[in-house]
Amino acid sequence: MSETNKNPQRMVDQAIAHETRPPAQVMDDEALITLFQSGDEGAFRQLVEKYAQRVRNLVYSIFNDPSMVDDIAQEVFIRVYEGLPKFRFESSFYTWLYRIAVNKSRDEMRKRKAKRFLSLHALLENSNQELQTKLRVHQEDNDAKELVSKALQRLPEKFRVPIILKDIDGLSYEEMAEVMQCEIGTVKSRLSRARGMMRRILTPLLAER
Repeated sequence: MSETNKNPQRMVDQAIAHETRPPAQVMDDEALITLFQSGDEGAFRQLVEKYAQRVRNLVYSIFNDPSMVDDIAQEVFIRVYEGLPKFRFESSFYTWLYRIAVNKSRDEMRKRKAKRFLSLHALLENSNQELQTKLRVHQEDNDAKELVSKALQRLPEKFRVPIILKDIDGLSYEEMAEVMQCEIGTVKSRLSRARGMMRRILTPLLAER
């Protein structure tokens, strides 16, 4: 067995450290997974390099704590490494990956019992045009940033996650349902309620802008 097989953590660390490097060859996820399942460790490294930043962004959006991002991302990809040999292509790789990342983040939230909220930067980058166009707040505006953070902090986790998946990462309703492990109707309902809650909380701020 190779050294990378003995130490998947080392492989993940190395892949995350080099995730900004342009890939030598563009391959789709299915081809890379098939290669990995056939014993090609390099294929896993390419998957990590491809998705590391998206996982980081997801984790940061949940915790708003840069110090936690790399550690949780590492644990996510270790779980992926351990589970990928049995991956059966019944869902897309990245929805499976997101489900692992969301579940890992939930585990961490339960352990730490920390307050979580999205950063103002993440909110401004989301694809919810109504909020995006109305909430014109500069990063240097600490009062506004604090107000938005408090509003987001008030969202229960089951409403925060749909906003992250849809408005930040752009997943479809079908993909969100796979990640959240619920029906599409539940996804739409939670997302609608979450956006409504945000608008109601932010109304005083939005009216001033």
